[in-house]
Amino acid sequence: MCIIFFKFDPRPVSKNAYRLILAANRDEFYHRPSKLAGFWGNNSEILSGLDMEEGKEGGTWLGISTRGKLAALTNYLQPRLDPDARGRGELVAHFLTTDMDSLTYLKKVSAEGHLYNGFNLIAADLSTEKGDVVCYYGNRGDPEPVVLAPGTYGLSNALLETPWRKLCFGKQLFLAVVEQSQALPKDDLIAQLLDVLNNDEAQLPDPAIEDQGREYVQPILSKYAAVCVRCPDYGTRTNTVILVDADGHVTFTERSMLDKDPSRWETTTHEFRLQS
Repeated sequence: MCIIFFKFDPRPVSKNAYRLILAANRDEFYHRPSKLAGFWGNNSEILSGLDMEEGKEGGTWLGISTRGKLAALTNYLQPRLDPDARGRGELVAHFLTTDMDSLTYLKKVSAEGHLYNGFNLIAADLSTEKGDVVCYYGNRGDPEPVVLAPGTYGLSNALLETPWRKLCFGKQLFLAVVEQSQALPKDDLIAQLLDVLNNDEAQLPDPAIEDQGREYVQPILSKYAAVCVRCPDYGTRTNTVILVDADGHVTFTERSMLDKDPSRWETTTHEFRLQS
């Protein structure tokens, strides 16, 4: 389970406004090995966390590059997974390293969508000169990707904007913070967005999650039905906030669980300016 809220406006009317505000949770088994967000080794262009699970090394759930490529992934909740399907994390990693634009890339992905278990993929090209383009594709929805209109969106483990109660609740909290974004100091804005991501109030009942997840999700529905998921060995391991201002300055803040311990966290921030 994961959740992403984002608002984008390619041409903000105020110099104090952000072109993109994104807040995301990665939910995963605590024991699954991964690297904290950082630039990729000798590649000082791409910034992301990395999955280190055997056979899926190098995949990621969320990343951005100095060239303005951004991608984010959530899994689609389904009762049974195909163990032979390809690793979904490669979809983000491949976009961050390709020269394809976001829509062309998602069209290519849509032709291969049957090779993966259910997923949702956001891909964006952020350009101070040309304007930002944000696209979406889910392999359990429409066959063609779509270019999103500027606005505010929520994505969890169903298709984009599917009104799960926790998504609607979290989006309201996100919007309340975003509406103050021009007046808030950046550190305060990030802190308030992190508070949104760590809200653990279960939004029940939610027949939509029950119906989609069926027997798989029923025993732990009360845990899955919150923005922040907290189970004994599974839950929210990473909070990420990405801000892109009118001049293309990027602030990438990650708050990550340490040593499989929900009481221990580390927060790091990376800042850079888009090259495009």
